[in-house]
Amino acid sequence: MTRRRSKLSKAYSDPRFIASRDARPVRILAEYLEPLARFEHFHIRDTIVFFGSARALDPVVAAGALERARAERGDVARAERALRLSAYYAAARELARRLTEWSKGLTDKDRRFVICTGGGPGIMEAASRGASEAKGVNIGLTISLPNEEFENPYVTRELAFEFHYFFIRKFWFTYLAKAVVVMPGGFGTLDELFELLTLVQTLKIQKRMPVAMFGAEYWDQVINFDTLVEWGTIDAADSALFHRTDSVDDAFQFITRELTEYALAKPGPFL
Repeated sequence: MTRRRSKLSKAYSDPRFIASRDARPVRILAEYLEPLARFEHFHIRDTIVFFGSARALDPVVAAGALERARAERGDVARAERALRLSAYYAAARELARRLTEWSKGLTDKDRRFVICTGGGPGIMEAASRGASEAKGVNIGLTISLPNEEFENPYVTRELAFEFHYFFIRKFWFTYLAKAVVVMPGGFGTLDELFELLTLVQTLKIQKRMPVAMFGAEYWDQVINFDTLVEWGTIDAADSALFHRTDSVDDAFQFITRELTEYALAKPGPFL
């Protein structure tokens, strides 16, 4: 008797099942385990995370767009805003480059503070670019969004990820982070900033987490922390959870001082 070959497929290779609501726990677990395997392979234990606007342009690009807008009677006001925002692209690029060079120069070769971003354009591209210019690897944790593609050619290919679930992506931002730089940004940046501050404030993150909020003019207009203290919705001491600055030099000194004093003296997380 000839045995018939089964046409049934295993559950894990059935795309209809994997994409179904019933398999959601499997997909969630995959977005934890697959990055975990790659981070272990490349010995990634410590990151410096950059948050910020995806709309920030390279200053050269922004200046060219403003010239065209003036010459062609385009939206000059919008182009001027873009040029103003581009200063933070330049700052993120320079700061990421300097932090990568500092990390590569550490005598403890088991510790590397790798630049990590959301993998997209704008501030994310700038930080990835700075790290790559220092000949360092960097991580890009992208998220799948409708009608939007991220183009960031500076992310290290082997450390480029795409997530479906925001909360798993946020986990990987915070779990490996030893320092965070927050540049001006929109809803996504605010979401990431406040979740991080909440985790630190409530001691869900117990490691020392230096947070540099870059761009005092922007942040003073967007978030009035003094008002939160005045109304008693946060304590005055909560204002010490972050460091405001407008200087690449100051941000670099703050982060490297904190990492040297606290992170280098302790082992990274056990993956």
